[in-house]
Amino acid sequence: MTSLPAPLPPMAHFPRAVWRSHMLPEEWATCLDAWIFLTEAHLSLSTLDFVQISKKDHSLPLFLTSYVAEIALSHDDNSYTNAPRIKALRKNSFLLSCRLLEAEPPESLLDWEFLSDLSKVYGRKHASKLLSMIWEKYSSHLEMNLAGIKVSLIKDLEAGLKGDLKTVEIRLKRLNHLLHTSHEAASFFMAGSDFLDSLISCYKLMNPPLRKVIVSTTYLCVIGLTEGQKPKFSSLVDQLYSLKAAAELHKAGPTSVNDSLVAELVTVTPVIKQVQQRIEAGGSTSNRAKLVLKELEGFRKAEGNDRPARLIRRKVIKGKGVVRSDEVYDEEPHSTVHIHRVSLVSQIQDLFPDLGSEFVIKLLDEYDDKAEEVISHLLEGSLPSHLVNSDRSESLDLPGRDYGSDLVPWSTPSELPTRHNVFDDDEFDQSTFDTARLHFGRRNPDQTADDVLRDRSTAPNKAAILAALAAFDSDDDERDDTYDVEDVGGTVDSAAPGNNPEEANTDIRDANDETLFRAYKATPNILDRDAATRRGKPRASLKEATGMTDEAIEGWGLMLLRDPRQMKRLEAKFSTFSGAQAELMPTSWRASPAGSGTEDSDVDGNNRGRGGFRGRGVHGGRGRGRGGNVAGSTGDKDTEAARHRKEANKGSRANHNRRDQRAKKMARGGFPG
Repeated sequence: MTSLPAPLPPMAHFPRAVWRSHMLPEEWATCLDAWIFLTEAHLSLSTLDFVQISKKDHSLPLFLTSYVAEIALSHDDNSYTNAPRIKALRKNSFLLSCRLLEAEPPESLLDWEFLSDLSKVYGRKHASKLLSMIWEKYSSHLEMNLAGIKVSLIKDLEAGLKGDLKTVEIRLKRLNHLLHTSHEAASFFMAGSDFLDSLISCYKLMNPPLRKVIVSTTYLCVIGLTEGQKPKFSSLVDQLYSLKAAAELHKAGPTSVNDSLVAELVTVTPVIKQVQQRIEAGGSTSNRAKLVLKELEGFRKAEGNDRPARLIRRKVIKGKGVVRSDEVYDEEPHSTVHIHRVSLVSQIQDLFPDLGSEFVIKLLDEYDDKAEEVISHLLEGSLPSHLVNSDRSESLDLPGRDYGSDLVPWSTPSELPTRHNVFDDDEFDQSTFDTARLHFGRRNPDQTADDVLRDRSTAPNKAAILAALAAFDSDDDERDDTYDVEDVGGTVDSAAPGNNPEEANTDIRDANDETLFRAYKATPNILDRDAATRRGKPRASLKEATGMTDEAIEGWGLMLLRDPRQMKRLEAKFSTFSGAQAELMPTSWRASPAGSGTEDSDVDGNNRGRGGFRGRGVHGGRGRGRGGNVAGSTGDKDTEAARHRKEANKGSRANHNRRDQRAKKMARGGFPG
């Protein structure tokens, strides 16, 4: 019976950069040796032993994910890349990852974060074959994992300013490494138009770092459709038409045509040239593709990708400097990289993050600072032999040399001002304080809020509070001079003529009211709300005189009819009666024609002169009634009023006067006179 192999010790996580900075060089070297030893031990196992030991060791995936994540974050930090131990650990970690991913890998190694970091650390040359093998075996699991990040990115991109733009930028940067290495991932994200539409929508925000990342993501997704054994040219043409439609829609809007994603994409990236070459290389003769590429070429910015000529400043070495034992002179003098070349290096490294800055400088020297040609040759793998064999991770290192610095006198630094505060030279500065008073945290940690409330030692004296209240005189109130004219300053007397801005508006309103009122009195139907009145000549003249529209004129008339008081005010304000009576009517009595005189009239239709009956009856005469006839028809308003006035004072004058006269008559013995 064969015995099971002894398990290997678990592997510790790869520390973060903050922790590594606190480690001594000897401690760091010991950790590296331990990791190298354990990775080599796992790699040396046979297939059966590897399945029984390494596959069941849960510390391996944790170490690999932490190692790849930390190296990807500190990819630009070359403090450890030149060390032999780091290079050995880097190689062993890649081989161990490949072996774990061959059959039933842990789920943590199939997450998009790990695959993106792996692509960034090891580059497209080493990671592309591994990712293709993973897609063939575990495509369903990878698509499920990428679907989550795709939906999340679409939601955050469409949220715009309401979303977390910094998180979106970081996640897109991390995802770009996977899109660059795996064309399958790029094809998955370009399935449908929702992801591309969200990128176009978010590019409208004025966020230069995020815009730069969005351009890189769009370029990698479009180029990914042209890669692989079976390029997806049909889906590519559909996406290009979507880009053209978005560019035309942006062009029709109020913003600049050059401020769109399509204009930036076709200007700063070789997407048009790359797609055209790969369509021709694939043997496709689609007229739709050629037409849409030609239309997209029309959105290229006028300034293009032209940059000023490279400026190289060389320091003249006359051989008069002090020779130092630790200094090694190069054959070429020290040169300064121009700022535009630094921008080109950054642009290329956004698409190829595994390339070092020194290697990118060599590529720009080879192709005359043409970034598009550099990117094209990198994608096609058609670099010259002397560049293919170069170290791609080589970084730019320009040590500054100060020849004859010992002979140049240093300027005396100015004395910086010293800051002071109220705690200078206190007992803490002089170290004279009582250490018993020094404590960390609360002085009495067991004390509760109830204890503080019950403690009256620090409470204010009630007598002092009452004395202060007694001394306060609530009636002693000063006059409020907040709004005094001399205190406010810059005031304007609106009562003075010409200072009130409402006077001009009031004059205009009064003129319009007078014009409208006089037109209404002359022709009441001029304010009617019908089509015939609106087309009439009087309405046109009124509109010309007032400068008002039909709706305003009709509204003025409607408010006038609804408010009787407004009618009285306008009649009193714009009345034409000046107090002079044009005609003087006669006041003498005249008989009314056809006997139409009433109780309150001075004329009588049946009698002329002053004869006739004198009563208030229907017989006429000089009676001066107040209107109405007591003999009129029942129910008439004037008749009822006349009857009421007739009976109103009957009790005080009529009957009592008769009784008094009768008494006088009887006192004289019944004789008259």
